Amino acid sequence: MDIYFYNTLTRKKEKFKAIDSKEVKIYSCGPTVYKDATIGNMRTNIFQDILRRTLKYNEYNIKHAMNITDVGHLVSDGDEGEDKMLKSAREENKTPLEIAEHYTELFFNDLKELNIEIPEIVCKATDHINEMLEYVKSLVENGYAYETSTAIYFDISKLDKYPILSNLDLENQKAGARVEIDGEKRNPYDFALWIKAPKNHLMKWESPWGLSYPGWHIECSAMGQKYLGEQFDIHTGGIDLVPTHHENEIAQSRGKCGKIPAKYWMHGEYLLINGGKMSKSLGNAYLVKDFKDRGYDPIVYKLFSYSCHYRNKLNFTWEGIEATAKSLERLRNSYQTNLNGNDELTSQDKENLKNIEENFHKAINDDLNMPLAMSFVWEVAKYEKKNLEVAKLLQKFDTVLGIKIDEISSKYEIPEEILNLIEQRKQARQIKDWSKSDELRDLIAQKGYIVKDTKDGMEVIEK
Repeated sequence: MDIYFYNTLTRKKEKFKAIDSKEVKIYSCGPTVYKDATIGNMRTNIFQDILRRTLKYNEYNIKHAMNITDVGHLVSDGDEGEDKMLKSAREENKTPLEIAEHYTELFFNDLKELNIEIPEIVCKATDHINEMLEYVKSLVENGYAYETSTAIYFDISKLDKYPILSNLDLENQKAGARVEIDGEKRNPYDFALWIKAPKNHLMKWESPWGLSYPGWHIECSAMGQKYLGEQFDIHTGGIDLVPTHHENEIAQSRGKCGKIPAKYWMHGEYLLINGGKMSKSLGNAYLVKDFKDRGYDPIVYKLFSYSCHYRNKLNFTWEGIEATAKSLERLRNSYQTNLNGNDELTSQDKENLKNIEENFHKAINDDLNMPLAMSFVWEVAKYEKKNLEVAKLLQKFDTVLGIKIDEISSKYEIPEEILNLIEQRKQARQIKDWSKSDELRDLIAQKGYIVKDTKDGMEVIEK
């Protein structure tokens, strides 16, 4: 079945054709590990997870690289200000390494909580200084970069067209406040490839230009090329990366090897909070741990994100999360009910389920249309006849959804010991070992939990 993705580069939906017929190569811009990742950041990771899962559903192998930015990301897009890692290290009275290790661990914990697959390759910027240096040297040798007293800059005037991803009109923006006019720059929009470090700078490396450190954009170009080659299939990230970071990645690649690094560029839109902007000052910069603090399974947020297409703004409310929590419980209960269902499926039932499965497949292949795909998930979840084959179809859908549909749903955390006993009881019921099932129910009751078998599945309640 054909797959279609919206390509930011061409500004249209295109039929996907992999460079390699069996393997899709993806590069995703990962976190700058100087602070907690918000649920806005996580929306991008959820979109990227769906992309991976959809390609795997279509039987592609995946080679996916994601960077960890632990140096070089300045507080301004205009190549001024200090490195975000150093700013955070100063504010928290820690070393940059301690900051990076702390927030990297939290980031991967969040991915685990949301059941987001980890890319095959995770690459830290500070582990690839040599690759970045070699990349900058090539740009200088090719005539696309020049040295000033403060940095090595990329010369955008050497390109036949810049920008080509965001398609901004630079001539009408030169007077804007976003770009600081550096007197040594040849063009206002030239950007730093390598930055000469002040004496007291904590993160710096030897280079042909003295002690210095990389700019933000060069790391993704260098690591993308190292792990995926000069040209790969898909580059992803948040919509905020289009006019600066991704634009400059393309410029660097064209300067080094004459190629645009990815064929398809895919970007996730912003998350709104109660219709407005997320901001620490407004107290609404929510984190994944906030879901657990309020008694929700973080997977609820993942399911909530499927209510909106990844290219549209998603409005977050806690009322919406409460409604989604109930939906997740209904989906999981439907799975449990069908797992133990004995209704006989006719040939017409099987044809109906086959058609629903095909419609689900078409929806995810149509630029990851999750709102439409979820409508077909619900058709199966609400199917009148309860049968193991229905449960298997829900589980197949979950290879894309990643919502752990086979877990027994509870708004509140249940101890691992009880969950293990519940799983044993579920298996006993599947093989109709009613004596063992009753024995396990009584044991669970002794440990303070009541198990109820309902028409919607198994419910677990603390005494």
